[in-house]
Amino acid sequence: MLPLQADTVFAAPLSEPVVRLLIAAALGLFLGLEREWSEKSAGVRTFSLLTLSGATTTMLAARIDAGGTLLAVGGLLVLLMGGLLAVRELQSDAVDPSLSLTTSVSMFVAYGIGALVAAGLVTEGVTVAVLSSALLVLKRELHTFAGGLDRAELRSATEFAVLAFVVYPLLPAEEMSLFGVAFPPRVAWLMVVTVAGIGIANYALVRTYGGRGVAITGFFGGLASSTAVVGSMLDHARQRESVTEYAVAAVLLADAAMAARNLGIVLFFTLTASEAPLVAAVVPLGALVLASVGAAALTADWDAELEVDLESPFSLRNALAFGGVFAVILVGSAFAQARFGTAGLYISAVLSGLVSSAGATTSATLLYIGGGVAAGPAVIAVLLASASSIAVKAGLTLSGPRPFARAVTVWSTLLLVITALAAAGAVVFGSGF
Repeated sequence: MLPLQADTVFAAPLSEPVVRLLIAAALGLFLGLEREWSEKSAGVRTFSLLTLSGATTTMLAARIDAGGTLLAVGGLLVLLMGGLLAVRELQSDAVDPSLSLTTSVSMFVAYGIGALVAAGLVTEGVTVAVLSSALLVLKRELHTFAGGLDRAELRSATEFAVLAFVVYPLLPAEEMSLFGVAFPPRVAWLMVVTVAGIGIANYALVRTYGGRGVAITGFFGGLASSTAVVGSMLDHARQRESVTEYAVAAVLLADAAMAARNLGIVLFFTLTASEAPLVAAVVPLGALVLASVGAAALTADWDAELEVDLESPFSLRNALAFGGVFAVILVGSAFAQARFGTAGLYISAVLSGLVSSAGATTSATLLYIGGGVAAGPAVIAVLLASASSIAVKAGLTLSGPRPFARAVTVWSTLLLVITALAAAGAVVFGSGF
């Protein structure tokens, strides 16, 4: 019997109660690290015991008639214990009374994590533990950012949440046809929300850490708005010739951010779809990211401070504007594909990339998911849109100082050559399109 039990454990380890208990304890240990480091009343041992309590109660609940009551009573006891702890710390000379409330809530979350793991929702439990730990660790940055929001940004953030979490479920789940290409409206809207969300997250990073280095300003600013990065660097180069090298590095890092974002869009949506993932895009776009970062590192010291004047993406207008651009690109790409074949798709990708490489990338990806475009042409369309984005950035710099424009043009040409060689190499060695 022992060998059979061992085989069962190794074949499906997460289904074993003992393994789930160990995972629950480990997640409690992980969650309690920050509380221990912050010298709170509940630390590593308390949080490990809480996740074990949640796991144990959940396992018992599945085996007895009054299981639901037992689980609820356990949760109430944790809430009571956390409440008593919060009252005690609030009565003391705590520097920040809100932190005691955070610890109390974290204790109940730990109990829930143990319950999730014991119920077989291991991935969900790990996700909750990681997100909770991140919220605890980043409390200072979150408070600083939230406190710095003005009324307009707060209102626009609420509008974005409505677009993301209210509009999405209202859209029809059934596929629609566009010039003979089937596509699900929910997936199309999710792509719009994802791209807008990337811009929001990186706007927050640039707002919090911007000006502390070329790497942060250029890369994360490029994810939020690469056009804004180029415009800001043009202003810097015009005002002071000494910052030319750093301005060039920021533009190169914006190119890296653009390529990384496009690759992320392609992989995320094709990995979660029924079609084969567009892994052929990894080599050329990956080479573009690495080459851009390497060129930026050779160009300037990343510790130099540069400011980028980004327009807040917390705007219903911006979200709807991108959605409109994406819709136009999608319709244009589908029409070009249906009317002129693959050549029409490529021309549409180049033209769309001049306006929005993200829109062109999401359009090509959606057409591929809908079955209207094969894998090879879809990848080529994404690469053409990315190349078009690099070219338009270089073109924008021509209105600036000659040394700045010349450096950006030379590096951009080199990046395009490296990307083309990487794509050709992928085809030659059999992993291309």
